[in-house]
Amino acid sequence: QVQLVESGGGLVQPGGSLRLSCAPSGSILSFNAMNWYRQAPGKERELVATITSGGSTVYAVYVKGRFTISRDNAKNTVYLQMNSLKPEDTAVYYCNARNIWGCYWGQGTQVTVSS
Repeated sequence: QVQLVESGGGLVQPGGSLRLSCAPSGSILSFNAMNWYRQAPGKERELVATITSGGSTVYAVYVKGRFTISRDNAKNTVYLQMNSLKPEDTAVYYCNARNIWGCYWGQGTQVTVSS
């Protein structure tokens, strides 16, 4: 069973930055894509950013230009750098990984943007 361990959430003021990390139990290169999702209270889970095994990235329109997804193959870790954070970015952020055998989720990490 694949496990995804997330870290880096917390409380930040509007305009601030946070970096989330996701370390899978298997090689990140074994996944077709790794994604970050988020879910705010009372809302559905939504896709934030994707990085494919080939290194291509895709962003939701509401984070484009502010968030950056990247990976460090040597550290076997995927990151989500979040800049210019807004109160509406407050949510639980989930790491997700997909391969031909399944779809896997992390436990989530809380991000709160508030003054």
